[in-house]
Amino acid sequence: MTDNRHPTGPLQHAAEIFLINVQPFWTSGGHHRLECNARGWLVPTDGYWRHWLERPELALVEESCDGERALHAALVQSPRCTVTAQAIDAIEDADARANVRLFLDFRDAVLVAGSLEFAYLGFFRSGSIQVPPLFLDLMVQAIVSRLLDGDGDAWNWRAAELLFRRQRVSVQDGRVLCGDSEVLDMLSETGGLGDMGRLLRQGGAALPTVQMEVLGPDNAARYRQSQNGEGRFNFLLDLTHGVQRELPHGLILNMHRAQSGLKALARVLEKWVEHFLGTPVQIQPESRVDDPSWRWHLGLDAESSPLLNDLYLGHPVAPERLQRLISLFRLRFDDPRQMRADLQGHPVYLGLAMAPNGFLKLKPQNLLLNLPLAQAA
Repeated sequence: MTDNRHPTGPLQHAAEIFLINVQPFWTSGGHHRLECNARGWLVPTDGYWRHWLERPELALVEESCDGERALHAALVQSPRCTVTAQAIDAIEDADARANVRLFLDFRDAVLVAGSLEFAYLGFFRSGSIQVPPLFLDLMVQAIVSRLLDGDGDAWNWRAAELLFRRQRVSVQDGRVLCGDSEVLDMLSETGGLGDMGRLLRQGGAALPTVQMEVLGPDNAARYRQSQNGEGRFNFLLDLTHGVQRELPHGLILNMHRAQSGLKALARVLEKWVEHFLGTPVQIQPESRVDDPSWRWHLGLDAESSPLLNDLYLGHPVAPERLQRLISLFRLRFDDPRQMRADLQGHPVYLGLAMAPNGFLKLKPQNLLLNLPLAQAA
């Protein structure tokens, strides 16, 4: 599906472009328009669905036909209303019709589920993901925003971005740094000068190189206080680890900096697991993993899962591939009885790795689907 009317393009390929101009605390995810049920899970309001209708993929544009305008007005008036096939077919633009169908399918699935969390789990447990990545990332954004509500730690908020924003990882002066891939692309394209910079580049002009700041004690307050989203995704996060050598069933990892974003990421993942599964866990980045009784592991992304499998089975791993491993984590259940009986007392190892092109995209659903629980959550 393509959408030539909207600058964001098709929904299923828009996962990296939905948060350039956002309000403080990521309000573009809509968490401020959600309510909590007795379990603390997020229940959509009519305001939440209107928030979706304001997004560029669904908002009216100058070229919108009468059919699209009529349906949009009806949904704004009553966001949960039943939409007939005839009303959708009355939209002349094929891409606009496709976007509306995707939105309505998503809306109906969430309404049936009763909460964002139950719908999110259901999308992955169905065995066939039909939901655009954009929708899933917006769901995660809203959920982690609520999980961190009232948290003043800038590192926790920056680390939480990894759960729904694709990152690009680079090594600078021995430090492993990750930055928002969309912001990095935008700065490369515009030199930090916005549309003017884009025009200058198109005209052949050389643009200045813009460096993103690494989140630190000197700028943490500015990160927290950024207004209208300006600068919200313009900070690098330090994920520094150093891979030394492979062990029979693990790795030795040296953390070069005490103030690493890995610790913040671990705290966010702890909240994520307990929120969904009701299971308190402790997650710790490991400077050394040497465990001959390694029993269970899972990857936090597509790259680390097969890498951990090969290490566990003793398969040879090319040095270049091993260097893409950013970190390992040790996860322990507060109550071992919540684990499978044959694994009680054993840690679960988590992996975090970047792709060959330097991209890092977390799959937070892996922690919900692949932990060795005593019974299904």
